Amino acid sequence: LAMIIKQRARAGSVDQMDLVGDVTDSDCIIVDDMIDTAGTMCKAAEVLLEKGARRVFAFASHGLLSGPGNDRIANSKMEEVVILNTLPTSPQREANEKLTQLSVAELLAKAIFNIHAKRSVSALFK
Repeated sequence: LAMIIKQRARAGSVDQMDLVGDVTDSDCIIVDDMIDTAGTMCKAAEVLLEKGARRVFAFASHGLLSGPGNDRIANSKMEEVVILNTLPTSPQREANEKLTQLSVAELLAKAIFNIHAKRSVSALFK
């Protein structure tokens, strides 16, 4: 297990990234809640590879991919980036071979049904 600690002097820019742990010859997965411009994620992937990671993958719940985000991922050294379909997609995003989008539609539908039927939502995650 390893983690990257990022230091920000101001919003929108990362001043420093420090890796805690050894990733030599490891397949790494970066997990985040959201990818906006993908700058931090791509930089984290570079740090992991520089420190000896074999491959880097990423997962985020929300793929905003604003501005240069989609192009950064397409041109990054990450193998694959997985996002959920919580936001509308675009032709550029669909053409990005490194992006995989998973659907949460069935899970959300079941959660709404269970709430309406006064059933357990947590049972969906067992």
